[in-house]
Amino acid sequence: MLSTQTIEIIKATVPVLEVHGQAITTRFYQRLFDTHPELLNVFNHTNQKQGRQQAALANAVYAAAVHIDRLEEILPAVQQIAHKHRGLGVQPEHYPVVGENLLAAIKDVLGDAATDEILTAWGQAYGVIADAFISVEHEMYTAAASQAGGWSGTRRFIVARKVKESDVITSFYLVPVDGLSLAHYQPGQYLTLRLQLPDDPYTHMRQYSLSDAPGKDYYRISVKREEGVFSGSTQRPAGRVSNFLHDHVQEQDIIEATAPAGDFTLDMSTSAPLVLLSGGVGLTPIVSMLKTVLDQQPHRPVTYIHAALNSQVHALRGEIEHLSLEHTNLRYFVVYEQPSAQDEVERNFDKPGFIDLPWLQSILPGDPSPSEFYFCGPTPFMQSIYRSLGEMGIADGKIHYEFFGPNMSLSSI
Repeated sequence: MLSTQTIEIIKATVPVLEVHGQAITTRFYQRLFDTHPELLNVFNHTNQKQGRQQAALANAVYAAAVHIDRLEEILPAVQQIAHKHRGLGVQPEHYPVVGENLLAAIKDVLGDAATDEILTAWGQAYGVIADAFISVEHEMYTAAASQAGGWSGTRRFIVARKVKESDVITSFYLVPVDGLSLAHYQPGQYLTLRLQLPDDPYTHMRQYSLSDAPGKDYYRISVKREEGVFSGSTQRPAGRVSNFLHDHVQEQDIIEATAPAGDFTLDMSTSAPLVLLSGGVGLTPIVSMLKTVLDQQPHRPVTYIHAALNSQVHALRGEIEHLSLEHTNLRYFVVYEQPSAQDEVERNFDKPGFIDLPWLQSILPGDPSPSEFYFCGPTPFMQSIYRSLGEMGIADGKIHYEFFGPNMSLSSI
């Protein structure tokens, strides 16, 4: 337990963290990788270059300071991060290293303003927070290894099938080399791949949503090729891992993965109307949810809306169209931002442009407030959906979403 004095000191630093938080976390990662370069085997290098990991950590540190006297309020965030850590293989021995470099980064950025009293208080607070993560992650590791078909560490998989789903998305069907059963997973969870790229001294860990319903004799991930973008304010390098998977991983190749993880999962305990929305490759966890609910809750009303640039990049379309013909409880809509000439001829979409509030209201007649909403996609897509649902009066407790990469809050961006 933290003393009253320590809690007061931590809370007094909240305004400082609001201003200098990202500078502190940026310096933290610089120090961490300088002193422990082996941790580059764990962290996503692209997120580091884009500053997303630094921003996510700054938000987490800020939230911890704000709620230091009632840490139970950040337990959902702890759970979410712990799922990521479990997938990446973060261990208890990593936490002292992180704590040491975080305190040093605070001193580096704040200088004399970071007094011994402040650093001592933060050291004590970090210890309490680290213990919470270690405890939660221990339970997750134990559950992942002890469940039927489960395992600890990484497991080797054969790429049984490689299927091109669109111009930019390819599915990989993975079956275990050992021939044993597969662990069950919740629709919406992801698989963490560990890959060694040619001429790269570090391994790369990437998390990809499982894009099929659980209960199969394979795991399926559907991966978008991430092209580099360098125009205006958008400076995004090409995805090294996604391009490697598309260009070099072939059927019968072997890759390693940790057990499924993630807290963006479909609540199957309710029969409330379900509205699923996806943008681009954000369909991967949503399709897993869709196929699961249609199989296990055949009378639950489901509306699925997918947004894409056009049909050339629209993955799994035939699969979903087949489901819509088989299941009378499913209503399926397609929105193309820039329909191709062929799309216009075939009229294979329901709306051009974007999903907007008037159109959303028109296809969700009556009172939508009892419905549960799940969505995933690019950040601008999710911001727009989140705003529209707020204007429709949907309660936050019925709104569920996931970012690909470090977590953020749509209510704060």
